[in-house]
Amino acid sequence: MLSELASGTKVTGLKQTKRAVLDGSAVRVYIAEDAEMRLRRELVNICSECDVPVIDIVSMQVLGQACGIKIGASSAALLRQ
Repeated sequence: MLSELASGTKVTGLKQTKRAVLDGSAVRVYIAEDAEMRLRRELVNICSECDVPVIDIVSMQVLGQACGIKIGASSAALLRQ
């Protein structure tokens, strides 16, 4: 599943991920397990309300690498093509 982030259209970070979910362009959301709990809970609730599946990723570092960035990412969204 992480390979689709490397090749697909995506956004990273909490603000951009929330925006993508709320505007209906997110197909799937990835959240790092070591992201701040308050932020995780908020994003999971938004995804649940918008019926967007959430995938937990072991760490922000792993998620950042999967997205092709050199820093960790708390969240990312795979966008519709």
